[in-house]
Amino acid sequence: MKTDFGTAILSGFDYLLENYPEVFVIGQGLWSPWYVGTTMTDLDKKFGKERVIDTPVSESACTGAAIGASLTGMRPIIVHPRMDFMLYAMDAIVNQAAKWSHMFGGQAHPGVTIRGIINRGGEQGAQHSQALHALFAHIPGLRVVMPSTVTDARDLLIASVLSPDPVIYIDDRWLYSQTDELEEIVELDLSKEGPECLMEGNDLTLVASGFSSMQAREVCDLVANKGISLEIIDLRILNPFDASKILESVRKTGRLLVVDGGWKACGMASEVISSVTEELELGALKSKPLRITLPSAPAPTSATLEREYYLSNDRLIDCIINLVR
Repeated sequence: MKTDFGTAILSGFDYLLENYPEVFVIGQGLWSPWYVGTTMTDLDKKFGKERVIDTPVSESACTGAAIGASLTGMRPIIVHPRMDFMLYAMDAIVNQAAKWSHMFGGQAHPGVTIRGIINRGGEQGAQHSQALHALFAHIPGLRVVMPSTVTDARDLLIASVLSPDPVIYIDDRWLYSQTDELEEIVELDLSKEGPECLMEGNDLTLVASGFSSMQAREVCDLVANKGISLEIIDLRILNPFDASKILESVRKTGRLLVVDGGWKACGMASEVISSVTEELELGALKSKPLRITLPSAPAPTSATLEREYYLSNDRLIDCIINLVR
């Protein structure tokens, strides 16, 4: 039986709360499907409202409380239903959680998981549509996780919470309708996880994360009908970033395309291309690397402008064809 992405996240929460009494969840709208979709349905009824804590609107206070609890041995998960408003908690995340282990010589580990949900489309506009993954990937001391598959939605959540380090776990609402089979849970060591090859091919290495990875998989068969064989690498772990699997793939295909749901300047697409080309042998590339990102502008509110702003599968296919041919 297939499971959708949102229910896979719910399964991860259920597993953690059932098996680890030190886990609790705190944040806004945790009892409301309007805020968090199907990802937390009835967890408060099953595990009690002292472990699934719906809070007032105070991102900074909730995040600070969760980080403090993590230093006492608890494993809190703080949920921000819109990633945009995690910015209110930047001091707690960047100056506190990311720095404690370093500043105290590894004697204190804030094992907190900070879940940020990306909400885009639907005419939500500039302040409700941001994917800020590159911002957090810039910060040493934070692990940044961005699942794109149903299995990773569950298993990387579990691995994040069981990690002794502060983790930013980012999920995208545009992935919630995706379905796949879920295998039995195997607890992963997050420190050993990295990019994965989701599809093997010979003509072009396409690197992406989150919703962009799903787009890449959606167009794979369509470009195969045009005689183009894609190799798709899903980043999964944005920080610390390991380019070795991407480098191996580009040596085989000779071409690199990076698709990112963030902006171009100082973004993950830039990091991927620079990391690969720094190590790649001269002459290994058959064409210049290409990055496809959002336009350098805040998200529009108009549905008509949104269709131009966000990458469509048709535009992605055209870019792939032009790069290969």
